[in-house]
Amino acid sequence: MATLSHHLSTIHHRHRSRTATRHILRTPSRLSIKALSAPSPSPALTQDDLKRLAAEKAVEYVQSGMVLGLGTGSTAAFVVAKIGELLKSGQLKNIVGIPTSKRTEQQALSLGIPLSGLDDHPSLDLAIDGADEVDPFLNLVKGRGGALLREKMVEAASDKFVVVADETKLVDGLGGSRLAMPVEVVQFCWKYNLGRLTELFKDEGCEAKLRLYDNGKPYVTDNSNYIIDLYFETPIKDPMGAEKEISLLEGVVEHGLFLDMATAVIIAGKDGVSVKSK
Repeated sequence: MATLSHHLSTIHHRHRSRTATRHILRTPSRLSIKALSAPSPSPALTQDDLKRLAAEKAVEYVQSGMVLGLGTGSTAAFVVAKIGELLKSGQLKNIVGIPTSKRTEQQALSLGIPLSGLDDHPSLDLAIDGADEVDPFLNLVKGRGGALLREKMVEAASDKFVVVADETKLVDGLGGSRLAMPVEVVQFCWKYNLGRLTELFKDEGCEAKLRLYDNGKPYVTDNSNYIIDLYFETPIKDPMGAEKEISLLEGVVEHGLFLDMATAVIIAGKDGVSVKSK
């Protein structure tokens, strides 16, 4: 069996346009998913331990001199922490990070990671981020942490996009967890778009809710928008069609379907750390 390092080196990335061509998803018969497992972790490991294992494996992709997309969320925070640790020890040098949220920016700055933005670095070498759901074809639901717009912008601009997750994020179909699939909308007439999103997915038993803070006020993204969370009773039948239909709604800024974007997904679970790639 090839070593994990050899397996990782064989991963190739396909550049993808943010035009209409991004809606063309390879059929399952053309999709190659490979997996390689490391020795099993201890059964006593917590979910955070699993996230840390996946994050540390993902950082093996990082090389000195790279421009990196820094993800948002609990798993991505472990990635950022490890990169900061390697920079401090001198094992990594000349790294530039592009944060996907204000909180990631704050964490990276606290660790001494040099930061920039897409205006100055429109093409990135690598982005590493977590995911809320991962289907068998490496399509994702992301954005339950509220950073979906900046995450998608940064990750679409990256030559490689590596996802880190624990095994609880694996689903047979997107929406299958029955947890939120976020849609970022402008504040203006948000109820109008909530109604349109509900109608769009009425046949799939979808419930649309405005995301709220604990105090009952609307959640506001880093971009001063609202989020409408979609809760599906059954997995989305046609994710590519859903992506297109949501994007056509005026007032929708972005959605949490990240389709045909991931280069590889690193998953930590009871059987060890595995790498799935296209």
